[in-house]
Amino acid sequence: MTDQNQRWRQPILVVLWLGLCSIIAALGPQSSEAAAVLLFWTSITLLGYALIGYPLIVAAWAALRPRPYRREPVEPTVSVVIAVHNEVAHIGRKIANLLQLDYPTDRLEILVGSDGSTDGTLERLRAVSELHVRIFVLEERQGKPAVLNRLVPKARGEIVVLADVRQQFDPQVLRRIVQSFADPEVGAVSGELILAPNGSCSTVGDGAGTYWRYEKFIRSNESRIDSTVGATGAIYAIRKALFDPIPADTILDDVLIPLRVARRGYRVLFEPCARVCDLPPTTPHEEFTRKVRTLAGNFQLFSRETWLLNPTRNRLWWQTISHKALRLSFPLLQLTALAANIALTGTAPLYQLALLAQMFFYAGAIAGCLLQYSGKKFWPATLPYTFCLLSWATIVGFIRFVRGSQRVTWEKPLSESTLHATREETTQIANLAAPSWIPPSSDGIHPDFARFDPTVSGVKPGS
Repeated sequence: MTDQNQRWRQPILVVLWLGLCSIIAALGPQSSEAAAVLLFWTSITLLGYALIGYPLIVAAWAALRPRPYRREPVEPTVSVVIAVHNEVAHIGRKIANLLQLDYPTDRLEILVGSDGSTDGTLERLRAVSELHVRIFVLEERQGKPAVLNRLVPKARGEIVVLADVRQQFDPQVLRRIVQSFADPEVGAVSGELILAPNGSCSTVGDGAGTYWRYEKFIRSNESRIDSTVGATGAIYAIRKALFDPIPADTILDDVLIPLRVARRGYRVLFEPCARVCDLPPTTPHEEFTRKVRTLAGNFQLFSRETWLLNPTRNRLWWQTISHKALRLSFPLLQLTALAANIALTGTAPLYQLALLAQMFFYAGAIAGCLLQYSGKKFWPATLPYTFCLLSWATIVGFIRFVRGSQRVTWEKPLSESTLHATREETTQIANLAAPSWIPPSSDGIHPDFARFDPTVSGVKPGS
């Protein structure tokens, strides 16, 4: 099936749902009322199950029937793989951070793929003299999936840690994330993202607020009963032998790769002690853009990996539907619940109270939006605002998915933190600088580039 046909599968389902609602509305009063009751309670039940029921069920399951796994202080060979594009503001600090990790240097290598960088990132990388830092160059920007497809097969480590350039690693992160691989049934492990005011793991952050704590609660319990659905893009590790190339336009590698590992019978775990730290979003627009991208990626995922929706082919089918798929239906369920509630207002006091509750909920969302832009927080307004923001992001993500306009590449906003990081780069690079007597080659490529990646333009294999 072509991508175009796949993209139109979800819109057809939406149209069918709306058509069903229209047919019901066209029926007689008694039939319409009964149908409105059915639609109202079905929508409310599905929303309540996805938001409250599923997290409580999976928590109870994890408490009563956990599935243990072995954790030992092992030291397998590890390859950290990072894709970068125009990261002159962060690359020096990132490599310095990785070189300071508490892990044997003879069992660690760092692979950095420059994805069409044009801002001086390559010049910063050329200053790095550490022999276990390997640099790869993609002349044209292709996106993170293309970088992973090229670098992971070249990795020498038994365990491949996939990470982003922006976040800082806790010094113990590698030891924490590899200890679960002592269990041969474990195929992938996700770390935890902490948002701290200064982006440093030395400062305790609050995650990403209430929503992120809620999400980590679910992932942790999923991990205890079998596997979590997806991973944290800032840091997750897989056995190299389990990596399969992914489509070059994949939006969510951190969901697709772990799910493919789980499909092969391995467990995907969540390790909260493997921490990476980042700055919180600087603006509501930045956070909204991230959510839209993630949700567009979820639509892409389900349209392509149809085995996920088949309970006979996906052992994590219940978790996948409850944790991922149902959330994509939130806007439709909200609209249905509101429309059915309005139709039922005159039938019973219960529905009048329900409509009043919905009005308060959406008023709270509007208030939360206004407070967000003023820099203030009030949790009774923040919760409905966050929920409605996710629903609106789902709609925008759905539209982008259908139109095929969500790009695989990520455009970073230029924030004050980025500017500050740029000013700090001179100090960070100075500690990593190569000896001044190592000359560049005639084509401007550092000799280490040729040694580590013989496919670099202008360098012949084996030279």
